[in-house]
Amino acid sequence: MSIRTNRRKFGARGRLAALTLVVAGLVLGACGSKQDDPDTRPQTERLELMLDFYPNADHAPIYAAQEIGAFRDAGLDVKIRTPADPGMPIKMVTTGRVDLAISYEPEVLLARDKGARVASVGALVQKPLTSIMTLRDDIRSVKDLAGKTVGTAGIPYQSAYLRTALEKAAVNPDRVREVNVGFNLSQAMLSKKVDATLGGFWNYEGVQLRRRGRKPRIIRMEQVGVPTYQELVFVGHMDTLRERGRVLRRFLQAVARGARALRTDPTVGLDTLLKANPDLERGLQQAVVKETLPVFFPEGDFPWGYQNADEWKAYGEWMLENKLLQAMPSPTALTNEFLPGHGV
Repeated sequence: MSIRTNRRKFGARGRLAALTLVVAGLVLGACGSKQDDPDTRPQTERLELMLDFYPNADHAPIYAAQEIGAFRDAGLDVKIRTPADPGMPIKMVTTGRVDLAISYEPEVLLARDKGARVASVGALVQKPLTSIMTLRDDIRSVKDLAGKTVGTAGIPYQSAYLRTALEKAAVNPDRVREVNVGFNLSQAMLSKKVDATLGGFWNYEGVQLRRRGRKPRIIRMEQVGVPTYQELVFVGHMDTLRERGRVLRRFLQAVARGARALRTDPTVGLDTLLKANPDLERGLQQAVVKETLPVFFPEGDFPWGYQNADEWKAYGEWMLENKLLQAMPSPTALTNEFLPGHGV
C-alpha cells in the first residue's frame, strides 16, 4: 500500500488566574454548575462535529467514544463530518454550520487575529505532532541541515518553525534551501527530491515509514526552540459556547471516556474508525494509536482536554514575534470551562 502523505498540516498547565479571566469573560455565567451531568441520560440532542481531515487514528478518542456508546449515554446524536478542503473546519464554525470543529492551535490564533469569534474548548492532542524528518544517515541534528534541502508544505508558520530551529542551532537560514513539496512530504524524501522535511507528523508519517522498513530520524518542534503547542483542538463559536454550553460539555465528557477506554485497550474504536474510512489500513491505524496515546492526555493531575494558558500565551508571543499575527492573542482564545470533572 502506498504511503499516505497528503495529511493536513495546517494548522497548556496555566495559572488559575489566567483561566479565571477566560471563563469569566466567556461562558461562566451561562453554563451554570461545573459538575458533571448526572448518570441519568438526558434528552437526546444533535451535535455536528467537523474533523480537520479524513477520519484517521489522530481522531481515535472520538471513534472510541462512539463505539462504547459514550455519546448515546450522554444524550448526544453526534454527526461527524469530513471537510471537502482543509480550510473548511473553522469557516464552518464561524458560519454556524457545525457546532464544533477540530483544528490546530495556530489556526485558531490566526482566525481570531482576523476577527473570527471562535475559541478552543479542549485539546484532542496535547503536544506538537509536526516534526523535522529525514531518511539520511548524515543528518542527526538541525545543525546537519546546513547545505541541505528541506521540503515543506508552504505553510507560513511551519516555515517559521524551520527558521526558529535553524537560528537556535546557530545555522544561517540562508544555508538551507526550503522547497514547497505540497503535502507529498514522505514521497519527497523517498524519491530523494529533498534531504529532509518539516511538516510530517512523528506519530503518523514516522510510523508509516518504519512500517515500510525505513528508519526515519525525527526531531520534534518543541525540542528545537518552537514553543510547545497543542496540535489538535476542538473549536467552537462564541455564541455556541454560550447557547449550547451543556451540550458541548457532555460531548467532551464522552470523548474523555473514549480516551480512557483507549488507554485500557488501544484497539477500542478501531472497527468504528475503519467503517468511517474503509481506505485505512488496520495495522497502520492501530500502530499510530499506540504511538499517539501518551499525547492524548495532559501531563499532571488535570482533566482530559486541559489547555495550558501560559503555553498558549508563549506560543502566541512566538507567532507575534515571527510576524504571523498582527496583535497578541486575547486569553479568551481558549477555555477549560467545559472539560470533565469540576472544571478549572
